[in-house]
Amino acid sequence: MIKGFIETSLIDYPGKICSVLFLGGCNFKCGFCHNPEIVFGSTADISPQVFFNFIKSKKGWVDSVTITGGEPTIHAKLPELINSIKSLGLLVKLDTNGTNPLMLNSLINNKMIDYIAMDIKSPLSSYHKITNSKVNTELIKQSINLIRGSGVDYEFRTTIIPSFIDQKGLLEICDLIKGSKKYVLQQYRSFKTLNEEFPKESYTINELNNLLKLIKPYFHKVELRA
Repeated sequence: MIKGFIETSLIDYPGKICSVLFLGGCNFKCGFCHNPEIVFGSTADISPQVFFNFIKSKKGWVDSVTITGGEPTIHAKLPELINSIKSLGLLVKLDTNGTNPLMLNSLINNKMIDYIAMDIKSPLSSYHKITNSKVNTELIKQSINLIRGSGVDYEFRTTIIPSFIDQKGLLEICDLIKGSKKYVLQQYRSFKTLNEEFPKESYTINELNNLLKLIKPYFHKVELRA
């Protein structure tokens, strides 16, 4: 299940020093994904004990763990893993694509996660195209509503790719999640993508800043990660 981890990060959990834990496998096959070896589970598993030995050695320095993938919620043992992390007094941030609202609801109700980052891949009408997967968009909407009403700190985020998301598409996303606490636009980078023939074109920083200004009225806070 565990395919790798980054020992320390200052950018993955806002305001925290975290370790980043990568879980293998995903129910999406997004062509722009930078972690194909994680998505396909092609690398060897790492023993949980290796990770926990490290995290215990950093007590007092690392204050949180970000669990990402792949898609963490496809793993039935995710709650067990989170319990082990929480037992060390650490905060937990979960990165998710929002396809498993049942798992999300359980984690929220049991107060197992402290921050949720959910990817909004595109307007709902084109989810199947960008993810190369059959997508039940009702589950996506359920997860959005769960997160917004959870009382847990959260953000929604979208990797902005010119070939898939133009101004009209971005405004469709904004209509879907308007009023949310925080929305992040992420610049697409074309290195090491799951689909090697995926379009290489990216929005410039100026173009992204203009999009940020356009969507600012929809949210409490907007942010650009480039």
